[in-house]
Amino acid sequence: MYSDKVMDHFANPRNVGIIPDADGVGQVGNPVCGDMMTFYIKVRDGRLADVKFQTFGCGAAIAVSSMVSEMAKGKTIDEALAITNELVAQELGGLPKNKMHCSNLGADALHEAIRNYRDRQAGLVPAGAAASDPHEHDEGMACPYCDTALDEKDKTFCRACRIEFEECPSCGGITKKGDSACIHCGRPLRGEA
Repeated sequence: MYSDKVMDHFANPRNVGIIPDADGVGQVGNPVCGDMMTFYIKVRDGRLADVKFQTFGCGAAIAVSSMVSEMAKGKTIDEALAITNELVAQELGGLPKNKMHCSNLGADALHEAIRNYRDRQAGLVPAGAAASDPHEHDEGMACPYCDTALDEKDKTFCRACRIEFEECPSCGGITKKGDSACIHCGRPLRGEA
């Protein structure tokens, strides 16, 4: 179903986290449906010096965000704006057709962050305000590993891939029980000793 590249970016997402003093922040998605992406950018000399993200959604959504962050880092603003959702899917070796609409929103989130950066530079929005583009649809929550819909009453276990989940204390997203860091926000799941 997923390419090796998608599975690699999902299992080992790059650039997860936030940039506290980001120059631009963009969000797309809808927390109700389970697909929510937030991108943070730091701009130096017209280039994206740093790109980080937090994504709440399925494995494809996390892989897409990871790939977008790698594709955008070091690019000029115009080069980053040329990154499209279709290019991201190509770089990942393809995505299932049913993932192209909801999970493949990473380039849109990046573009929102760039728009937010430009609006801040023009004095149109205060620093700290994020640009957002709500993504409306009525799907339920799915397993981030196999994309099977989770039981409405018990979202702590996927019956299809037999993975047990726990809730991240930092962001509230579900992640594989026993992992050291949340797959959505990158924060540690256990208190540091």
